[in-house]
Amino acid sequence: MTSSTHSESRDLAEALFSVQGLWCTSCALAVEAQLERLPGVTSASLHYPSATLLVCGQAEALDESVLASAVRRIGYRLGPPEAAGDAEARLEKESRYLILRLLIAASFGMWTMIASLLIYAGALPDGGLEQVLAWVSGAFALPVVVYAGLPFYRAAWRTLRARRPGMDALVSLGTLGAVGVSLWLLYQGSAEVYFDTAVMLILLLLAGRLVETLCRHRGLRALHALHTPPGEVRRRDRGRWRSCPVETVAPGDCLCVEQDEVLPLDGVLREGEALLDLAPLTGESAPRRCLPGDAVAAGCRNLGGPLILEVTAVAGECRLDKLREQMWWQQARKGELQRLADRFAAWLSPLAVALALFTWGMALLAGVPGEEALVRALSVLVVACPCAVGLAVPLAGLGGSGQALARGVVFRDPSTFESLAGIRAAAFDKTGTLTPGEPRVLGVNVAPDVVRATLLSLAAKAARDSQHPLARALRRHLRDEGVTVTKAEAESVTRAEELAGRGRRVRLDDGRELLLGSRSWLEEQGIRAPEYGEASSSEILLACDGRWLGSFTLGEQPLPGTGETLAGLREAGLALALISGDRRGAVESLGRTLGLSAEECYPERSPEAKARLVGALPQPSLYVGDGINDVLGLATATVGIAPLGASSAAREGAGVVLMRPGIEGVASAWWLARRTRRVMRQNLVLSGLYNALALGLAVSMAIPPLIAVLAMVASSLSVMGNSARLAWHDGAEPAAEPGEAGKPLRPEGGEFAIETKRVS
Repeated sequence: MTSSTHSESRDLAEALFSVQGLWCTSCALAVEAQLERLPGVTSASLHYPSATLLVCGQAEALDESVLASAVRRIGYRLGPPEAAGDAEARLEKESRYLILRLLIAASFGMWTMIASLLIYAGALPDGGLEQVLAWVSGAFALPVVVYAGLPFYRAAWRTLRARRPGMDALVSLGTLGAVGVSLWLLYQGSAEVYFDTAVMLILLLLAGRLVETLCRHRGLRALHALHTPPGEVRRRDRGRWRSCPVETVAPGDCLCVEQDEVLPLDGVLREGEALLDLAPLTGESAPRRCLPGDAVAAGCRNLGGPLILEVTAVAGECRLDKLREQMWWQQARKGELQRLADRFAAWLSPLAVALALFTWGMALLAGVPGEEALVRALSVLVVACPCAVGLAVPLAGLGGSGQALARGVVFRDPSTFESLAGIRAAAFDKTGTLTPGEPRVLGVNVAPDVVRATLLSLAAKAARDSQHPLARALRRHLRDEGVTVTKAEAESVTRAEELAGRGRRVRLDDGRELLLGSRSWLEEQGIRAPEYGEASSSEILLACDGRWLGSFTLGEQPLPGTGETLAGLREAGLALALISGDRRGAVESLGRTLGLSAEECYPERSPEAKARLVGALPQPSLYVGDGINDVLGLATATVGIAPLGASSAAREGAGVVLMRPGIEGVASAWWLARRTRRVMRQNLVLSGLYNALALGLAVSMAIPPLIAVLAMVASSLSVMGNSARLAWHDGAEPAAEPGEAGKPLRPEGGEFAIETKRVS
């Protein structure tokens, strides 16, 4: 897939790539430093776990060939973003590569360790035999140091060329330093060698790198849960169905999808009713019935009979393809915690070298023998490897993103984890956010002398083929009632006329005339009907030959779980607001149903007024909206969330996108954000404390290099294990922390301040 460029301003653009050949987080920092030196490039952000690179700068500076040449000079390869399958293949190759080197390191290193243990334990009868075993220890260490450790030396050289030495430079110095000190001691006739330190350093780092790769593998596997279109589809060509590659399908083509097949592309249903299993896409447990004209998305399974799909988005441009792309962009961006970790890792390496030289010099001045002084300096180099710092935030972010995607929540920007975790207020749009966006029939009222079955049958004929939202809702209700229009009944309709904003006039072959529409239109025709329903409801009236037959009351009901979710957010201390452009009666009626007070409901608000209201809420805040009229509110809020079915404009303006119906995903996103930020901070504290304590001890006292190796690896494993708690957590969200429940949830400053406050 070719890289995509997004405009940031009139002068700046962004481009997304992938980088091959990365070995550790230091490699990522080296690539960033190399690219940021190019003229016209303002920033480069490389997410090591996913190998995704985001470059920002002048549009002409983002040419792939120029960037690839700069990256190639330090030994890496730049290309377009990887598909999910390519990322899986790359990680599997890396795993095999690591396992081979790990096996060699373990096989030969075992004999090095045995020889060293015999020497340390004093189990040999004379010094001559100890000298022989010391040479044997070095011989078995040679394949480990030369072959198994080669990736560390290569990465160290590359980062040095980029003038950004990192962990691998320290690992290489520590390994080669241990070998050099051991050879010097052998030359001096001493058997107290440190080949085992070099072997353990490489062996344990390779093991840690393998565990890290497996963690990345599991985190990126979430993308594979998304649908991949089949290689071939059945397309209508000159009146016949022919198989063709999915890549050749164009918008407007008609595809046939058989029962139990998965929809290959996004489109509009043209022929046949569809019963679709949306669980792979939205997580809905119950299938959804779709009618001709309904938009459907790739990844849904057809549970009914054959259907005809008119394609609206080709392969690579479907909704799920855009979701994958959002995940790539999300992984490449860095939040404040990640930038802090990068800065810490960047200066830790030169600091460690300086401390090692300082330790060596001070030990010599204190009268410590030269060999022991070198060993102390070696321990400082080994213990300072900043791999834990480099992994602290990316692994936590990857685990949080994977867990969020499994719950139907997509974080488009990792910095959203940090901002969403601290929100104090939540505002919601009404239609399409808290409600399904389409009305449903709430009640049927039949004239006293009319049979209900007759009313429903005539209503089905009158509403047939109408695309008005109320007529579509009526047809769905009739189907649920088991009322369908047979072919013969459909042919009985001789003429149908739809009057915009009023209703529908239908003439039957027996001469009867049906009127289906609003009360005001029927009153214009001289037809009177009793009043039903509330002011917050809509209604459709049916009349035949000037006589009222019945009425259908329609309205919006909240999506399942909406009230419980809002109650949970309130108990957690969030201020709530329902902001809508709909009329007052409908908004307040829904608010009462959801347990919101009148002070928390803001009806009849323009897009600008919505933005002012969101800006006046306690900050930081979030706003959930699905329409074009919500874009200003999404931009004004600290975090914007787009629900399932939101417009493309709303999705582009949101930092979080929900892939399941309802707003339960809002609570899940907030809980996951708080949990992920907490793990990020824990990782930074763990790695920071380790480096501070370990360096302090290594400088102030003699620590055997082997102990330094074990301490360094334990630090990395602690960070990976803490991050894995996110990736492997499958339980329900814990109870929300207590907050300011019960307080009035009015925005700060009151209504007057809301209306006059400038949109930020």
